[in-house]
Amino acid sequence: MTSSAHFTSNIRLLEHVNLTQPDQRLAILFYVVGLGLTRDPYLMVELDNLWINIGHTQIHLPTRAAQRLPGRIHLVLPDLALVERSLASVAPRLAGSAFELSRWGDVLEVSCPWGNRFVCSQAIEHQGPTLGITAVEIDVAVGHAAGIARFYAQVLAAPSRVELSCHGSPVAVVEMGGDLPTSGDARVPLHQQLRFVETTESLPTYDGHHVQIYLADAVGPYERCLALGLVTRQASRTDWRFVRIVDPADGRLLHELEHEIRDLAHPLFGRPLVNRNPAQRLGAYRPGEDALPGW
Repeated sequence: MTSSAHFTSNIRLLEHVNLTQPDQRLAILFYVVGLGLTRDPYLMVELDNLWINIGHTQIHLPTRAAQRLPGRIHLVLPDLALVERSLASVAPRLAGSAFELSRWGDVLEVSCPWGNRFVCSQAIEHQGPTLGITAVEIDVAVGHAAGIARFYAQVLAAPSRVELSCHGSPVAVVEMGGDLPTSGDARVPLHQQLRFVETTESLPTYDGHHVQIYLADAVGPYERCLALGLVTRQASRTDWRFVRIVDPADGRLLHELEHEIRDLAHPLFGRPLVNRNPAQRLGAYRPGEDALPGW
């Protein structure tokens, strides 16, 4: 999630990824103890859901049969070495699950107990927020990247393009970002991406996982999605959902991924999120350092 004071997209923020999981105990071990993230203390504190704060973004984890996103969620973290040690410490308690941990140069590649994959990078000082979801990368069928880029550009009015991955595969890159309001008069410039990577591997049947995004203009995309027959749920023209990504050129189905759409007037937009300092320890407690700086 790099800083870009002048970059603005109609998709201002990818706030959360929603992935159901069957065991809140294992989820807490992985996300809170291992990755050093924070359970939201205000909302969804019962046993039927779990919201994990990651800077200004979240992972939502309702308690149901596990869902798996066919791709990777990219995170930036303030202390990658600390996270690597914490994940190694919880590994014995995650034995028998799909948990995996490996280091490749400057990144950690991690799988949660149900196989969802994360790519974790070290935050760089003075180069944007130090904690958050920077990108969601999704595997799609061969030949679909160009149509997906057209969909986001023409239907959701987000800057989109097709580029090649390091392995030569076409990738639809959707740019998201803008100034996020925070407490007081401060504003945080955020820049994120949705990336749809073509793969020759077989893809699983869509299982209902979703992303939630905030649009500066939600009404125009609503009208265009409605005309295409895509709207699946709606509270209003500024609070609605769709699942099917289609090529606006011919209506061909390209991928399924539920999008929860809200506009910037929604009361949850820019809600301050609690982010603890995972380096704080009882035996070496430092007053005033419970929270990460800047949050």
